Amino acid sequence: MRGLRLSFLSRAGVAAAVAAVVLAGACAPVDAASKKADKKDEAVKPALVASFGDWNVFVGQAGKGRICYTLAQPKSREPASLNRDPGYAFISDRPSEGVRNEVSFIMGFDVSGGTEAEAKSDINSDAKPDSKPAAKASKSDSRKADAKSKAKSIASPVAAVDEATFDLLPKGANLWVKNAARESELIAEMRKGSTMEIRAASVRGNASTDSYSLSGFSQAMDRLQKECPPKS
Repeated sequence: MRGLRLSFLSRAGVAAAVAAVVLAGACAPVDAASKKADKKDEAVKPALVASFGDWNVFVGQAGKGRICYTLAQPKSREPASLNRDPGYAFISDRPSEGVRNEVSFIMGFDVSGGTEAEAKSDINSDAKPDSKPAAKASKSDSRKADAKSKAKSIASPVAAVDEATFDLLPKGANLWVKNAARESELIAEMRKGSTMEIRAASVRGNASTDSYSLSGFSQAMDRLQKECPPKS
């Protein structure tokens, strides 16, 4: 299931985000090439059906099934000086595939897995035999020590709503709830919360925090579930 989810976001999630932002008027006008899309392509584009606070609800087609999702963009991104592509939060339902309450985030940069992933990489590197002279080995050890020190400063990505935190799994610039069984729990916290923070670091070690308003989120989820009811 995890592989299916990752491949879906790669194929359709980013395109849906772009379409959503265009429809919401939050990005530049569509270029001439996009305007020449044929009628078949136009028919499958997600349509904005409702807006609640900071959350928009879209409905479209994914293959032979209906897809519904709500999305928002961060209200603030820290540090402001960090260069990155736009970020989004998604919750989507695809009843025909049995997928409900699928939570994902786009960070706009390749995300580090945090301390565990970096430490594992260092352990694998240390396991290789070193036949270099002592002086060179010393420099190599120094570089490894620096890498380990940097790894310890990189936190694993998390979503935080009030006091509740949820570990996230990175895949390129995308984040998923690490334990998929906790997605509904995260959504429940989002329904009653006021703000959500997505904390992650780039593979270069730059820490980033995206802050989302949860104003209108509960109403957006209600509408999403109305548009894509469970498959009977």
